Amino acid sequence: MTPTTMKIGQHELRNRVFVAPMAGVTDRPFRQLCKRLGAGYAVSEMAASNPRLWASVKTSRRTDHDGEIEPRAVQIAGADPAMMAEAARYNVDRGAQVIDINMGCPARKVCSVAAGSALMADEPLAIAIVDAVARAVDVPVTVKLRTGPSPSTRNAVRLARAFEAAGAAMLAVHGRTRACAFGGRAEYATVGEVKAAVSIPVVANGDIDSPQAARDVLRATRADAVMIGRAAQGRPWIFREIAHFLETGELLPEPGDAEIAALLREHLLDHYAFHGEVRGVRSARKHVGWYLAGRPGAQGFLRDFNALDDAPAQLAAVERFLVQAGSFAAAKPVSGAANDTRFLRSDAA
Repeated sequence: MTPTTMKIGQHELRNRVFVAPMAGVTDRPFRQLCKRLGAGYAVSEMAASNPRLWASVKTSRRTDHDGEIEPRAVQIAGADPAMMAEAARYNVDRGAQVIDINMGCPARKVCSVAAGSALMADEPLAIAIVDAVARAVDVPVTVKLRTGPSPSTRNAVRLARAFEAAGAAMLAVHGRTRACAFGGRAEYATVGEVKAAVSIPVVANGDIDSPQAARDVLRATRADAVMIGRAAQGRPWIFREIAHFLETGELLPEPGDAEIAALLREHLLDHYAFHGEVRGVRSARKHVGWYLAGRPGAQGFLRDFNALDDAPAQLAAVERFLVQAGSFAAAKPVSGAANDTRFLRSDAA
């Protein structure tokens, strides 16, 4: 029988369905919501390894795990082994229980400084970074990588073996190369080859958007877990759906409009409280767009919603839209939600 749980180092995880680190998405409120809705593990957005940026609001928020369900995992990005080792120590001193190294991001601004997935094209440097970080801290070190720099130079298997030898405790492999970015379809043959080549846990990532897809990818790759990224945007309950299906073979019903409305309200309130009203209002727009995508009337609503510049107005607008759609028919009333003061802390933190 396939195990339903796994470990990263000494950390026993609840299940084998993980939240992928996504810049600008997987902040603490989103990670906490995903964990509450069934995710067994989540990694922070990538934090810069450059010490000059550690005191910035962006970096401090990306590494804020206050009250988070354990284990607390921080992803770091950079291209200098010594600097990455120091960043790992810095985050462990502040409560990180797992350090993840970003070798999977294909974004131009990350790759242009030889970080993220660009590291896969410089194998000695990539291995040196894993070795330096693993030596620097006494918590598990994991690596998020792709299948290679390009379809003609897939080197994930060779690097996986070297990363394991250097001290990596787990590998998460996105089934695309750096050159592919997010285009086309993920391929899982390379992920399966990585799994066969190492003895540490391997996590499959890329285009897993349903319980059935998760099952099929696990069967095809024999990976230890799956990692969900874009499919969780606006649909954080996907984790409980996949976890339940992998454990029982049964599909859970989709959440009703009442539950979705309540989850969205909860997410927004936590989002404003975490980011402060000014930043929270700006970044909440994308989340609301994801939650409401495909609903009748959503396109016109979002045009007006995205022009709103304060949290109470956003909350009131979402409530009106969902009430008109019948979403609160069986939900707890949310009248007065716009007067909730939990989000009114200073943006200067």
